Parts: sequence; structure tokens; C-alpha cells
Amino acid sequence: MLKINQEKCRKCQICAKNCPIGAITVEPGTDGKKVVEITDMCVECNVCRRVCPFGAIDGAEKTEGIVQCHSCSIQCKVPVGSTGACKRYTNEGGRLVRNRALVVEGKPQIEIDPKIAKPVITAVGAGTNYPCIRPAPHIVCEKRDGVDVITTVTEAPLSYSGVLVKLDTNTYIGEEGDTVYCEGKPVGLVHTEEYGSKMIYVGGANRLTAKDGGFATARTIVALANGEKVELTVKTADHETGKPKMIKIVCQQGVAPIINGTQETTMRIGCGSATIGLLADVMKECVDECIVIDHHVTGLFSEHLAGKEVGMTWSGVVPNATKSTVGRYFGGHGDGIGGTVLQTPRDAIKSVDMSIAHAGMTVLVTNTTGEVGALFEVQADGDVKEIPMSEKAQRVVDAIKSNCQGSNTSVMYCGGTGGSARGGVCHHPIAITEAVHAGKAHLTIGGAPAYVYPGGGINFIVDTAKVVNHAFTWVPTPATVAPVEYTMTKEDYEKIGGHMNHIKNVEDFPEYQKH
Repeated sequence: MLKINQEKCRKCQICAKNCPIGAITVEPGTDGKKVVEITDMCVECNVCRRVCPFGAIDGAEKTEGIVQCHSCSIQCKVPVGSTGACKRYTNEGGRLVRNRALVVEGKPQIEIDPKIAKPVITAVGAGTNYPCIRPAPHIVCEKRDGVDVITTVTEAPLSYSGVLVKLDTNTYIGEEGDTVYCEGKPVGLVHTEEYGSKMIYVGGANRLTAKDGGFATARTIVALANGEKVELTVKTADHETGKPKMIKIVCQQGVAPIINGTQETTMRIGCGSATIGLLADVMKECVDECIVIDHHVTGLFSEHLAGKEVGMTWSGVVPNATKSTVGRYFGGHGDGIGGTVLQTPRDAIKSVDMSIAHAGMTVLVTNTTGEVGALFEVQADGDVKEIPMSEKAQRVVDAIKSNCQGSNTSVMYCGGTGGSARGGVCHHPIAITEAVHAGKAHLTIGGAPAYVYPGGGINFIVDTAKVVNHAFTWVPTPATVAPVEYTMTKEDYEKIGGHMNHIKNVEDFPEYQKH
């Protein structure tokens, strides 16, 4: 377990607030001052060490009965009767036991009747009836497996809309929250980053209704949703000078993005740690050490648990990053290799401990796409010298490359149809909302299935690659116009107060006859 160095401790209690299992107590001392102590529940997850601003956490001798957990990279040392930091495993008499029984079956899910999974017709080209108190432009019936199925269609103007743009790249595109511009107008922001991809959100009600940029926002949403090429600009700050810097991104659905004039080609295999976890056996056969550069988690092969799994011990090489857990390091976010601040492969090697390392050791530095690869040899004085890539080292780089997907741009249209457009579907607006959430009515957008968010309203997201081509338009309210289809059985349509007198047979449509 760990202990508090009382001479260094400033009683800020940050450690106690962050301890995941409440193993740190704060009690009044005899002199009236607070006393912060670590109890014997401590599992050495090192959260307290990482948050303490005063370096007041020291190591201590191991407690009897401790069992080390190997379920993640933290490697908690769990005393008898205690749990690890994740609270999943309990030390019961010297054996770690998962403290929740295996759950065999998930929650019951709402299943869509296959008969209503596909719209009778799409809303693309259907037009709009306005005001929305009027029935939808087309309410169409078709018999499926002996059951009458209804689809109501309208091209609905949606102020509550936008697109989430997923860019498969490690290249730096700015910080989360940085403003995104198109045509010189603010249209969105850099969104929370997802695994292996950068995300941009364009639109939203506030952007669409803004005095400055509302029309540009609507045009940008529609262009992206329709698969057109769009140039976006992110305004961020230079990491070194702090001065404003512009990053240009050319993006198009189904096409790899171009960032600052460079065409992206590859989506990473995983983070630096995952790369080692996947390819440790290959690395073991080819190099003495491998650093996989990544701005999320840079990996150090010999220290990593996957390295230990294949018989490695720490080489003495120290990567130029901040240590998280064994073999896993946080890289600085920037415009260098792998989205880090490192500009050259040599920059990835901070130092070499020659009490552990030896001259002649080989160190491969690569990144999570295999687009960067350099081999170094440890010198007698602890320095490293770049040497030509060996066939074995190249095997590691090639293994990374062969497990990477090609870079792509994906555009997901997000909208809210829980407003006035429901009047065109039925006489009781709440009824269609309830029917959608109950799985009695199926929402599609331009023929593509949409995911409807839980909770109130009808908020959805749809992959525009699956929507009918050029299905979106915009109106200068401003709002985007999306093709919306609700499909249900005729019986259920009548139950929600549908416009029964406006139902047409699909056979009556000339387009259907051509189809």
C-alpha cells in the first residue's frame, strides 16, 4: 500500500476526493489540523500519486494477503476483503473473485416488425405541405404479407439539425471546442474525439438561427449531407506561440480528408498501447524495443504488459511522454507524428538507462499507422544513432500497416422531427412520438434507417451514405430540409389518429409503375 508523507502533505485533500475506493481518510488531529492518511484498503492504483501537486505520496511495504489483479494495465494490489480500483474484483481469502454473477441475457429490446422496416416510398421528391396542420404530401399504402402497411412522407424543414463529420485521421485538427468556419462564417466546432478519428459537428439550432453564419451553416450542412466536397477551416492556437492558427480541411462523404493540403490515407490500427497488445509477438521476434507514437497512449513495448506476456523485461529506454501506467504514456497533443508534439522519430526517445540497457540494442520508433518507421541503435554512452531499417524491423511496420483501414470521411445527419411536422402524420402529435419509441412506427430518412435517441421527442441520427443521393435541401428560415418517412401498419396508423381519408395505394403512383 501507499502512505502519505506528512511533511510534504498540505492537507488539500485532492487525493481523498479522487481515490476511487475511498481508501484515504481525512480526520481532525490532536492539534485541530486535518490529518490525511491512506488506510489498509489501498490497492496502489496510484490515482493519488498522479493528482497530488506536492509529491506527498510514498511507497510502503506490501501488506500480507495482497493479490495483484491482471484485468487491466493498472495492476491493482488488492488486500484481503477489499476490491480493486474498478470495484469489479474482491480479494476473498487470497483469490480475486468477480463480485457480480455472469449475466446471461440482456434487457428485452423493442424489435421492429420486418413488415414496417422499409418505407413504401421515400420522401425524396415528395415536397412539403405547409403549415404542418395539413396532411403529409403522400400517405401511401401497400400490402405486405397480407397486412396493409402505411408510409407517410414529407420533406420536413428542420431547424434542429446538423451533421457529425467523422474524419479517420491522426492529424491534428485543433482542440475540442475550437470554432469551425465555412465561407468565412462560423458553422460548427471541433467535437469530442472518438477512437481513431477526429470529429467535427456542423450546425445545431443555435448555429442555424445565428445572425452571423446561419445561412452559411445551412448550406454547409446540406452540402456535406449530399456528399459534396466542402472546405472547412478550424481556428485554433499554435502550441508554441499561442498565436491564432488556421487549419484547412477538405472533406467529402466517402473520401479520405485532406488536411492542410495533405491527403490522408490510413486509419490507425489502435492507440499505441493497443498496437503493442496486438503485435507483441511480432515485435519480440524483430527488435529489442519498440516505441509506438500516439497522442492518446504512446506505447513502450518492453515495459508493456503484452511485452511481459511474451517474455520481455524493461529495456531501459524511456519514451518522451508522460507515464500513465506500465508501458503506457500520454503523448502531448500537437501537429507532429501521430498527432503528438514529436516532430521526428528521434524525439520519441527521451533517454536510455545504461544500467539496464546495453550498447547495440535496437529501438524501433513507429506510429499507429506504420506511416513512420525509423530504427535506432543504442550507443555505449547512452545516446542512440539512427541506422538503416532492417528487414525484421520493417516486418513490424508492415504488420501495423496491413492491419489498418483506409482513411475515410463519414457524415451523419442529426435532426429533430418532434415538432410541427408531426401534424402531417396524424391528428394527435404525441401519438406518433409514442409510436416511434414503442417500435410501432419506424422512422427512416430518405429510405435509410435512423437511430432515434431515447427520451423525449424524435431526435435521430442517420448515416448519409445510406440515404438516397442528394436528398437534402435547405430553406432560408434558415433550416435544412430532410426527407422523413414514418412506416407502420394501417391498423396502428388508425389508432394514432392518422389522416385515413388521404391514404393512396402505391400502385396509383406512376413512379411505382416504372419501378
